[in-house]
Amino acid sequence: MALLRSGWLWRQTAILKRWKLNWCDLWIDGSLCFYKTDSRRELEHRVSLKTACVDVRSGLECGDVTPPESNPRENLVVVQLRDGATVNLCANNQDESIAWKLTLLETRRNPVFTYDPYDDSYQAVPINRYHTVYITPGAGPGVHQVVVQRDPFDAVAENLALGILAGMAAGAAMRSFLWMPFFFC
Repeated sequence: MALLRSGWLWRQTAILKRWKLNWCDLWIDGSLCFYKTDSRRELEHRVSLKTACVDVRSGLECGDVTPPESNPRENLVVVQLRDGATVNLCANNQDESIAWKLTLLETRRNPVFTYDPYDDSYQAVPINRYHTVYITPGAGPGVHQVVVQRDPFDAVAENLALGILAGMAAGAAMRSFLWMPFFFC
């Protein structure tokens, strides 16, 4: 899989709204991955731009987002997600933030790529309304037909698993509190 862009970006955490410096990788499949270091060993967060991204804004378009200390507002990049959440990023300079914005928009817009080993290049292939791509075989030996089907419910399983885990933890905590009055009698 090809890497479209990578580098250090400030990322604002979702809950405490603190800024953390993360190594970011944007892959050709639309995965925006955040790591603690540039060794890519500990994945902190992953966003699938193909299914979750609605819009990308940068600079003064970012509205009420406050950049980290000593960074101007022009360095901001905000990725708007389908569920209403945002991923707030801050680059080291304005040129880098514009480059990240354009790469993010290009990745979101072109859902599937094919690789041509003879030219060592990737070409975008549009998907149809059924989230399916058909690539017909060309003339010549060694060419295969590829059918790529994107599941629109890709992120549902992750959210469901987190919800079940949170429910089990809350149930275990409440169960222990309900028996507490009987121990003091």
